[in-house]
Amino acid sequence: MYRFSNTVIGFLNLFTLLASIPIIGAGLWMARSSTTCESFLQTPLLVIGFVVLIISLAGFIGACFNVAWALWVYLVVMLFLIATLMALTIFGFVVTSRGGGVQVPGRVYKEYHLQDYSPWLRNRVKDPNYWSTIRSCLLGSKTCAKLALWTPLDYLERDMTPIQSGCCKPPTSCNYNMPTMAQDPDCYRWNNAPTLLCYECDSCKAGVLEDVRRDWHKLSVLNIVMLVVLIGIYSIGCCAFQNTRRAQTDYPYGENQMTKVRPRWDYYW
Repeated sequence: MYRFSNTVIGFLNLFTLLASIPIIGAGLWMARSSTTCESFLQTPLLVIGFVVLIISLAGFIGACFNVAWALWVYLVVMLFLIATLMALTIFGFVVTSRGGGVQVPGRVYKEYHLQDYSPWLRNRVKDPNYWSTIRSCLLGSKTCAKLALWTPLDYLERDMTPIQSGCCKPPTSCNYNMPTMAQDPDCYRWNNAPTLLCYECDSCKAGVLEDVRRDWHKLSVLNIVMLVVLIGIYSIGCCAFQNTRRAQTDYPYGENQMTKVRPRWDYYW
């Protein structure tokens, strides 16, 4: 049992060390591409990949070669990573707690309203620079091109993704036969040009936020699983750190606690 924790944490960190390589590779590949919708994930992927690489290497060296300082660095960084991941998970649940679509009468799809989402997310998509990047991504993904061949019956019977519902058509409530009637502001932002459509509509921004909201919920569940795994590895790492410190002393099982220098009176008998 003395070397068990060191062996286990050595194998665990070797596995995470190898797993960090494709994470870094994916981040570098996305950094070179400007047309994929995943481009906004490149920085988090690179940061996560390099952090996992560094702490896994430190933990592997410390556990396998009894290097106490490497294990100490590993435990400190791991504790920081656990705290950061926990804060990110709580923040994600708070920010994405609001939102969701509204069912349209007589339709299968839902429509989304920007005011239903949290202020932090709304301010994010209202930033012109950020929205310009997302708009370019949407144009490159050809999401709306799939609806070009739809018939009026398809709009009644088929479902849409949040982005298709918000960006590829005007709001269902729009009535262009009565232009003097008060309508949703997005009705006036709509344009039939394939490069314009409703990409500047609030409904399009809400559709993007709904996709972000769903993905963030999935990520939060994954974060909880990772937290449980990291806490388990951290606990084993603490045991390995204690084993490494003992191995570097003359008394592997603790310091000599003898306090009496002179032997008992009957020692020489």
